[in-house]
Amino acid sequence: MAGHGYDTGRLNLPFVGISTFGKYPYVQDWDAIDADVAILGAPFDFGTQWRAGARFGPRGIREASTLFSFGHAGAYDHEDDVTYLEGARIVDLGDADIVHTDTRQSHANIEFGVRKILKAGAIPVVLGGDHSVNIPCINAFDGQGPIHIVQIDAHLDFVDERHGVRYGHGNPMRRAAEKPYVMGMTQIGIRNVSSTARDGYEAARAMGSDILSVRQFRKLGVESVLSRVPEGARLYVTLDIDGFDPSIAPGTGTPSHGGFLYYEILELLDGLARRGRIVGMDLVEVAPDYDHSGTTAILAAQILLNTIGRVLHYR
Repeated sequence: MAGHGYDTGRLNLPFVGISTFGKYPYVQDWDAIDADVAILGAPFDFGTQWRAGARFGPRGIREASTLFSFGHAGAYDHEDDVTYLEGARIVDLGDADIVHTDTRQSHANIEFGVRKILKAGAIPVVLGGDHSVNIPCINAFDGQGPIHIVQIDAHLDFVDERHGVRYGHGNPMRRAAEKPYVMGMTQIGIRNVSSTARDGYEAARAMGSDILSVRQFRKLGVESVLSRVPEGARLYVTLDIDGFDPSIAPGTGTPSHGGFLYYEILELLDGLARRGRIVGMDLVEVAPDYDHSGTTAILAAQILLNTIGRVLHYR
């Protein structure tokens, strides 16, 4: 009996093999990146102010991502009637080297990796790590042209300096807003008691931020929120897993109740991929040890693979 395409070669189930992101090829030589999307781990969590553990985020997300890699060509979505990730050219570069207690060198090593991805003409997708890893990611976009940042997060992360700290996980959006090539920000999901004081919110708005809570987002609806993002812009998405509700994403350092559910963010990211051109992305603050069910890492992998699929499809 003739075998179908599904029946030839290895079955390669999710629990078999090496846990690269989505089981895509591992590329050790960062001068030989030939892909549409390149994954880079940034397992740095010295910027945290509460529970550490996001250094294990990249490893956890990679392992969870094998669930979505059954070896067939692409992922069919019956609601959209689209097969996403069909023939997708995605590679996993492994991790930037992290030097314990040395924030500047660790960040420099992350920036180096992102610059290599951009030089190769690929879209960088960075797995954190705490939210401070966004700082070197945005640094790497120097000379790439203007970008608009969309942040999904419970916290504004707009602290300028506190006790001499300028590069912790409460500072990244302030550091980004200072860049001449960052044309503005849409900060979504911001809620509850914030690590940023009122003057930080005022500074953010003065520097071009549009700030929406989860309740405001839901009142407006996805399409209205999308209309507030510049059309046709080069978009950089930074997604803190604590933007989601801790009932579905408990594995994070600073959980905040009242967060988003999966489809709200999927629809937002799908809309962003249509409205502008997503040129880079990071997903941060997954700390797997606080979630022994693995649900948080699965959520991270699922949202990333679905977003990458849509970015490539609309392009």
